[in-house]
Amino acid sequence: MTVGGATVEFEKIRKTYGDFVAVDDFTLTTEPGEFVTLLGPSGSGKTTVLNMLAGFTDATAGDIRVNGQSVLSVPTEKRNVGMVFQHYSLFPHMSVLDNVAFPLRMRSVARAEARDRALKALAMVQLESTADRMPDQLSGGQKQRVAFARGVVFEPPVLLMDEPLGALDLKLREAMQLELKQIHKTVGCTIIFVTHDQSEALTLSDRIVVMRDGRIEQVDTPNRIYDRPANKFVAEFIGQTNFFALESEPSTGAGNLPELGSSIPLPESIDARAGGDWWVSVRPEKILRIAEGAERGINFDAAIDEALFLGNEVHYQASLPGGRQLQFREQRGPDTPLLARQAAVRLGFDYSDAIPVADTHPASA
Repeated sequence: MTVGGATVEFEKIRKTYGDFVAVDDFTLTTEPGEFVTLLGPSGSGKTTVLNMLAGFTDATAGDIRVNGQSVLSVPTEKRNVGMVFQHYSLFPHMSVLDNVAFPLRMRSVARAEARDRALKALAMVQLESTADRMPDQLSGGQKQRVAFARGVVFEPPVLLMDEPLGALDLKLREAMQLELKQIHKTVGCTIIFVTHDQSEALTLSDRIVVMRDGRIEQVDTPNRIYDRPANKFVAEFIGQTNFFALESEPSTGAGNLPELGSSIPLPESIDARAGGDWWVSVRPEKILRIAEGAERGINFDAAIDEALFLGNEVHYQASLPGGRQLQFREQRGPDTPLLARQAAVRLGFDYSDAIPVADTHPASA
C-alpha cells in the first residue's frame, strides 16, 4: 500500500473560547509525505490544531489548506483525512477485519473490495492472521496497529495521530515507534503527530513544532531543536540541560558566566542586556570530566552529590562550590570507576556546546 502525501498549510490560525485564546497565529506548511510532530506541554494547543484540521473544531480565524484547497468549509467526513487516537477507538462488537474495513464501507466501497483492501492494510502491519479476532483478544500493541491500518485503509493523503502511543508501556512504545517509522516509509502519507513526549518526537519526526500557550516557539529538525533551541523554554522542554546565568559585554564580544567564574565568546547578535533574561544552556552529555593537566574552553571544580547507574551510562548530580547544582553524564567503559558521593571532580565543556538562550517568547511564530 502506497499513499501519496499532501501539502498542509496552516495560515495564521486562531482559535478562541470566549476570552481564552487556545491557538494564536499558528502558521505552518508541511511537505508531502513529511512526518511533523506537534510537541508541547498539556494546554499548549497541539490537539486543538489537529482537531481544526480534522474538522472536529472550527477555527476562529485564518485558513487551513490541503494541496492548496481550503478545507474550512468542507465537512469532516469529506476531508479525506485519516485519524488515529490514543485509545484505539475500535468497535468492540466488530472483528478486526470489519474494524479496518469500516471507513471503506462508509465510503460505499463494495464489500468484496473493502475486504480485500482491509486485508492488505492488515498485512502491512503484519496482523493479517488476526482478521477474524475481536478487539478484546488483541494486545495493546496489536490494537494500535489495527487502529493505524484503519486510519490508512482508505488511502488518505494526510494522517493525524493524537498521542497514539500514550497508552502503551515503555518497551512496547519504543517498539511501536520503530514500526511506525517503517510503516510511514511504506505508506508515504503526510503524518501530523501530537505528543508531549520529547523522546518520541525526536525519534519519529522529520520536523518538530514546539508549542507553548497556543503559539509556536520553534519549528525545526530534531537535531536542530535539540542542539540549537530558539529560547530557554525549548532548551528546557526538550531533554535535560543545565542553565548558567549569562551577562554579556558587547564591547569585548564576550559573556560572563558568574556561577562558573568564566566567560565565553558571543556572536554579535547576542546582547544579554536587552530583551529579557539570558542564559547559557549546556546539555549534561557535553560536560566532561577533565583529566589532570587537561583543559577545555570552560573548566571548573565540583563535588559529586548523587550517581545513577544506568548500565552503559552514569548520570551524575554535582554541586559547584557556591551550592549551585548541575548534571553531567558519562559513558561507562569496562575500567570506568563510579565517582563516590562527595568526591571532588574537575569538569569542563567546550565553547561550542554553550548555547545562549533568552527567557522570552520568539518575536514571531
